[in-house]
Amino acid sequence: MPDVDSGWSAQSTYDIYAAAYDDFNHAYMNERWTGRLLATAERAGLEGNRLLDVGCGTGLSFLPMLARGWTVTGCDISTAMLDLARAKLDGRPVKLIAADMRALPEVGEFDLCWAVNDALNYLLNPAELQSALEGMRRNLAPTGLIVFDVNTVAAYRRFFSSETIVEINGRRFVWKGLMSGRVVTPGGFNEAEFHSDEEVDLAHKHRQRHFAEDEVLAAIESASLECVGVYGESNGNLVLGLDEEDHTKAVYIARLGL
Repeated sequence: MPDVDSGWSAQSTYDIYAAAYDDFNHAYMNERWTGRLLATAERAGLEGNRLLDVGCGTGLSFLPMLARGWTVTGCDISTAMLDLARAKLDGRPVKLIAADMRALPEVGEFDLCWAVNDALNYLLNPAELQSALEGMRRNLAPTGLIVFDVNTVAAYRRFFSSETIVEINGRRFVWKGLMSGRVVTPGGFNEAEFHSDEEVDLAHKHRQRHFAEDEVLAAIESASLECVGVYGESNGNLVLGLDEEDHTKAVYIARLGL
């Protein structure tokens, strides 16, 4: 087990990252990605319009759902991220809660609970993954679905093994992966540094764990859930079945166990 508490690590990382997050991710195609996830969940039997967004960040993953007519509750471990999300609401009735996904409180009954954009990869062992899934289960309506994504080996070999520079609004950000593609392994830990030469207070490190498909399926079962689909992402599209060497995200759909 790692010697760094994943809750502390994720909170401190995103409290710092918050000031740069929206600019650095300005090209994130949130409407398309959330639309693909929603359509896939609907094919799996999703009904209703109540969403719990776990690890909601600055709202990139729930704002498109508001536009689609959904009722939204969001939670995140970083209050700095939540403050930015709250500023975007313009009076819309979204409940935002500061919460650790490993110990989610019961905040309602939801038709869809999701944790997207690799939020679960900041958990650092399978027991924490199971705890997060158990928390989502406690907030799930009897016929509801859980949807979440995690990064694949291919994602870590690409994005945690290379450098990305974003220049926008007079700001320059550098994401530098600290891994070599040769040493990225299933179930391993992966790190990257983020900094801005002009804004030195933004410097921080990301630490994520890769979760292999067998680990995820075991956590789903241990959380008294049933997996109803495993998908791989390629160029924004979702296909049934997962190829860790090709797909950059794995998407899982689960429901209450029978």
